[in-house]
Amino acid sequence: MNKRTVISVLGCGWLGFPLAQQLAENGFFVRGSTTSTEKLKSLSEKNIDPFLVQFNPHYTSGRGKEFFNCDIIIVTIPPKKEYDLFLLQMQELSKIILEYRIPNTIFISSTGVYGDINTEVDEYSIPRPDTISGKSMLAAEELFLGKAFQTTIIRFGGLIGPGRHPGRFFSGKKDIPNGKAPVNLIHLDDCIGIIEKVIQKDSWNKIYNACAPQHPSRKDFYTAAAADAGLPLPEFKDELQKWKIVKSRNTPEFLNYQFKCDLKKLFKAREK
Repeated sequence: MNKRTVISVLGCGWLGFPLAQQLAENGFFVRGSTTSTEKLKSLSEKNIDPFLVQFNPHYTSGRGKEFFNCDIIIVTIPPKKEYDLFLLQMQELSKIILEYRIPNTIFISSTGVYGDINTEVDEYSIPRPDTISGKSMLAAEELFLGKAFQTTIIRFGGLIGPGRHPGRFFSGKKDIPNGKAPVNLIHLDDCIGIIEKVIQKDSWNKIYNACAPQHPSRKDFYTAAAADAGLPLPEFKDELQKWKIVKSRNTPEFLNYQFKCDLKKLFKAREK
């Protein structure tokens, strides 16, 4: 992709806002959407063309549909608690992508589509979600795949980074189950880095698992994270129940991406 490429980021939240900012700093023309009028100014200040976009479940916008005049749309909307509402929103979105003939879509999904099935999984494993959010994401993926536009699915692990310090997740709690289960996490910097690689390499019609390649136990990782944040340490049960390890075959093969965040070293300096 060249720098005249127009990229629309649908959902400028925890991931979408810094992603849109990074893309704009790299010279792309970036449009960003929010559901909050208060956030429009913040987007504009970062050289992001701001739009108020809502799906209730049908699309509404105060500035018409200029937002969808783009070469790439990146969908960063998390699933709602209302399973049916989320799918209606995604159905509406897929129709608009077809209507505006947007050639390329990046849909941000989740490794929750695999479920905890006590084994390693990769992009060629059959998804077997065991949560509502996982089922929502898998159903949404199917709305975008195989359409007249090119779609790349990125399945992120648990998100950590600014505002999501993992030391707070279990701080001070006791008898936390499944202490030996491996974690499947990804830092915000790697989320943005992988999306950028997909765009740089024109890597469309692919599915990418995006998790840090290190999988320490919940006990080791979250105890070290709490210590790093100076918070009361959690206490885990020394047991292994349901788990999975998310591997990626496609990320190294097609993107040649080098992860920036090593989970085993992230809090090593303060780990006791």
